[in-house]
Amino acid sequence: MPPVTHTTLAKLARRSLLTSTPILAHHFERRGLSVNHTQAVTLGIIGAYVVIIALLWNLPYVRWVLWPFKMLVIAFHEFGHAITACCTGGRVESISLDPHEGGVTHMRGGKQFLTLPAGYLGSSIFGALLTFCGFNIVASKVASIVLGVCFLLTLWWARKDWLTIVTILLSVGMLVAFWFIEHGEALRFYVLFIGVMSSLYSVWDICDDLILRKVNSSDASVFAKRYGGSSQCWGLIWSLISLAFMVCGILAGLAAFKQDFDQQEKDSEGFIPTVRMLLKV
Repeated sequence: MPPVTHTTLAKLARRSLLTSTPILAHHFERRGLSVNHTQAVTLGIIGAYVVIIALLWNLPYVRWVLWPFKMLVIAFHEFGHAITACCTGGRVESISLDPHEGGVTHMRGGKQFLTLPAGYLGSSIFGALLTFCGFNIVASKVASIVLGVCFLLTLWWARKDWLTIVTILLSVGMLVAFWFIEHGEALRFYVLFIGVMSSLYSVWDICDDLILRKVNSSDASVFAKRYGGSSQCWGLIWSLISLAFMVCGILAGLAAFKQDFDQQEKDSEGFIPTVRMLLKV
C-alpha cells in the first residue's frame, strides 16, 4: 500500500467532493428533502469551502493563509475543554494559543473522560451549529451573537495570553464588520466558512497528529493511556462523530431554511437592523 501524503489527501478530498455534491442533491430530492436554488448555491459553497480548506491546509507556504482561522478554530477546541470542565465540577485556570497552531487549557478537576474528547467534539458541535445557521442570514446574526459571548468567555480565561487576545478581538471585529455588508449576507458566508472549518478541524488535525506526523501528545493519545484502546482508534471514532455532526447540520439547514436570497434580506432588515438599513428607512 503506497504511503499517505498531504497531496494524496487533498486529491482524494477534492475528487470525493466534486463527485458527491450532485449525488447528495439528487439523494435529498429522492428522500423528499427538496433543494431550492438558494440552498443549492449554499451546498456548492460548502463543497468549495471543503476543497479550498483541504488544499490550503496541506500545501506548503500557502497554508499560512488559514493561520488566523486555525487559531479561531483552536479557540473553539479549547473552549470545548473549558466549558466541559466547568460543567463537570472543574475549574479553568487559563487558556492559551501559540504560533505553532496549538493550544492548551489549564484546568483543575472535572471528569477527564468527558473533558478530553470535548475539545474535538466541542469544535465539531460548534461547527455543525454554525453550518446550520449559515443557511440563513438571521440565523447567522443569532450565531454571531452567541459567538461573541463565547469569545468573551475565552478572552476572560486567556487574559494573559496576547496571541489569544488578538485572535479573538480580530474575530469579533470581523463579525461586527460583516453585519454591515449586504444586509448581513457576508456574515452568513463567514459563519458558514467557520462552521465548515470547525466541523472538519478534528478530522484533519487528528490525521496530522496521529497518522501523518504521529504526534504522541494529542487528546486522543492521553485518552487512550488513561482509558484503554489506541490513540488512532479514538481519533478515528471522534473524526467519524465530527463528520456525522456536520452532515446533521447540513440536513437541518436544508430542512429549516427554505427562504431565497431576497426573502432572507427582507427578514434580516427586521432583525437588529444596521445603520445602513435604518438610513434607508
